[in-house]
Amino acid sequence: MEENEVFSQLLAIIEQYYRDQRSGIFLDYHNPAELADLLQLDGPEGSENWENLFGWVEKYLRYAVKTNHPAFVNRMWSGATLPTVIGEIVTAISNTSACTYESAPVSTLFENYMIDRLLDIVGFTGGQGQMTTGSSNANMIAMMCARNLYDPVIKEEGVSRGRLVAFVSADAHYSMDRAANILGLGLKQLVRVPVDRRGRMDVEILAQRLTEVQAQGQQPFFVAATAGTTVRGAFDPIEPLLALRSRFGFWLHVDGAWGGATVLSETLRRRYLQGLEKADSFTMDFHKMLGSSLICNILMLNRGKNTLRASLAAGDGSYLFREDGEDGMFDLGPSSLQCGRRVDSLKWFLDWKFYGRAGLAARVERFLELCGYAEQCLGRHPELEQMAPRESFNVCFRYRRPEAEANRFNLALRTRLYQRGISMIGCAYVEGRLVLRLLITNVSIDEDDIERFFAGMVDTGRALATEWKAGATG
Repeated sequence: MEENEVFSQLLAIIEQYYRDQRSGIFLDYHNPAELADLLQLDGPEGSENWENLFGWVEKYLRYAVKTNHPAFVNRMWSGATLPTVIGEIVTAISNTSACTYESAPVSTLFENYMIDRLLDIVGFTGGQGQMTTGSSNANMIAMMCARNLYDPVIKEEGVSRGRLVAFVSADAHYSMDRAANILGLGLKQLVRVPVDRRGRMDVEILAQRLTEVQAQGQQPFFVAATAGTTVRGAFDPIEPLLALRSRFGFWLHVDGAWGGATVLSETLRRRYLQGLEKADSFTMDFHKMLGSSLICNILMLNRGKNTLRASLAAGDGSYLFREDGEDGMFDLGPSSLQCGRRVDSLKWFLDWKFYGRAGLAARVERFLELCGYAEQCLGRHPELEQMAPRESFNVCFRYRRPEAEANRFNLALRTRLYQRGISMIGCAYVEGRLVLRLLITNVSIDEDDIERFFAGMVDTGRALATEWKAGATG
């Protein structure tokens, strides 16, 4: 194959995969040893043979999970939208870093345009933002590991030795614990506040904890409200937290990685995010409900235009960065945690221009509607029981079994569904009980797909229950 034929071959393979991704089973499962044999990982190297290379591509696609399949309801993301796939391809072929205007003039303008749009929608007047993620995290984590190995006390007690204290809900994402560790705060200085029966942070208990910490001479400096918890989909109330902020002076952050997309819908914003415009910071993922290809995230700050740069810039970057305003240029790198920055703004921009805010908001509203339908469908199957009130987009349930074996049975059921390519659903624990967590983030899923999902769940559960009974009596 000649080099000028490469893209024709690649696009033919991709087109075939795209056509077939919703058909058949979502996964041709093999255990790691079997899969290694099928892949023939010890195949030839250094041959510069395009046929061999595309053989690897075809193997990858054959045995990979079809994340755009309606049976893939395991994650908060699914197959990417076509505009963002186009953006990924163009980003890869143009291969530049978004850290400076000189190397990425178009993406710099795209990113700033999108940040301004989102700041306006959220209501952070005079705020700032930036797209996040990057390999600089690897440098930071490596340094953190070396530090903790040298002085293990730092991991628990923190660099500040207990003076600064952060607060999150008991159901907040584990990344908060990692942040406390990485920043030298100490895990003991991250207070997890109990939640109410619906999974929302208990504001009264938070107020008690804040008062106790302050009385001990410590400083409450950060409170995170979760907008859509990972397991139950609960939204911590923002307005009562704003009242507490006025008393205690902490920074109020809203983690909208999952449910932050509701800000695009005026109806859902009023329902879930009242008071957001007064928070100090807000993050949301476009690669979850909104369908952008991984990774696509924005962090927005409501504390003026220089907060990010003042907090993150360090060291001599004069070899790379131009002064702001020189020849009208502006570099995003000095305000970023990492140096090399992937051009994620292109796919974000293309998605926004293709669907518009109204189209993306309608998508989120449709997902909520489908979650309501899933809850109704769940109620029509006596073999299944709902395990937590549905707050928003998460439907938590399990197959009914005696309590003593319910966790083991539902874990075995989930494994069978996955290994047989029937469906891939997430699991988690709510008050010590394993629950199956249905998430709908695929724009092509409809009511029929949801009914098929539950039918497959029940049929597989019945067969497994029969086997368990035979094993117990055999």
